[in-house]
Amino acid sequence: MNLFIDTNVFLSFYHLSNDDLEEIHKLAVLLGKGDIKLWLPNQVKDEFQRNRENKIADALKKLKEQQKKPQFPQICKDYPEYEEIREHQKQYEKKLSSLIKKVTDDIAERSLKADEKISELFEKASLINPDAELILKAKLRMEVGNPPGKDGSLGDAINWESLLLHIPMGEDLHLVADDKDYYSVLDENALKDFLIDEWTSNNKSDVRFYRRLSQFFKEHYPDIKLAAELEKELAINELVNSSNFASTHSAIAKLQKYAEFNKSQSNELAQVGLSNSQINWIFCDDDVFSFYKSLLNNHGHDIEDELVEKLQAEIIQCETNGED
Repeated sequence: MNLFIDTNVFLSFYHLSNDDLEEIHKLAVLLGKGDIKLWLPNQVKDEFQRNRENKIADALKKLKEQQKKPQFPQICKDYPEYEEIREHQKQYEKKLSSLIKKVTDDIAERSLKADEKISELFEKASLINPDAELILKAKLRMEVGNPPGKDGSLGDAINWESLLLHIPMGEDLHLVADDKDYYSVLDENALKDFLIDEWTSNNKSDVRFYRRLSQFFKEHYPDIKLAAELEKELAINELVNSSNFASTHSAIAKLQKYAEFNKSQSNELAQVGLSNSQINWIFCDDDVFSFYKSLLNNHGHDIEDELVEKLQAEIIQCETNGED
């Protein structure tokens, strides 16, 4: 699945946004899995770096504005609620000052969570470096007035031309942008007709438009609520499909950090531990044995009786062999 995210969407994670960083985390997991290919024109990286500080400065300004003290008329001061409010206000001011300091320190060290998550995405993305010919196409696009793009600005035109050139013919594009240069004046949740027609004509495929990353996830991955759950499912799938001892140990290492599995997951793990020879043959290895013993102790009540009996037999056999 081909995905493009416009610069303004990345920058929104530093500011007031309806999406939170969990969306970025989920995307990073899916990129690692290979389900999604994120196309990243170098123009987007440059725009992001140019505008990051301004977005952060504006967000920090709005945060500091929360320090303004409310004014109370004199007639309020004889009521007990006034003293309670003042006490809560002092606690609020103390916590807010602490928050501002921590945020300011992280900004200086470039260690904001948004920095970490977006850097991870950029590292996993497929970078597009525009050449002179592509830039000429973008300039022509701007000069004749074709979208996307603002007067005198090449950025959006370069990004669009990059996508037209590099995304394979016949493959759909999923485009996330909260920018009037992309969306229709008739329907702000739809792409401009000109861009739809151009994409369909040139790439013989569809282009789907979203204003927010959460809209993309809602449509295509509605069951994914948290990235951690997705990572757990991927680790289970890795164990299920293990084709050698090394991949078994790798999957077990990932699964050992999870304390909770639902009923379906517990039964799947139990079944594969018995049926996959690349797991069962090394069942008595310390890590595999420890994982399945813990699974049985903590989730045995969710596992089918027949599987429980077989797992218990495997565990007893390992313990017996260890005593010999």
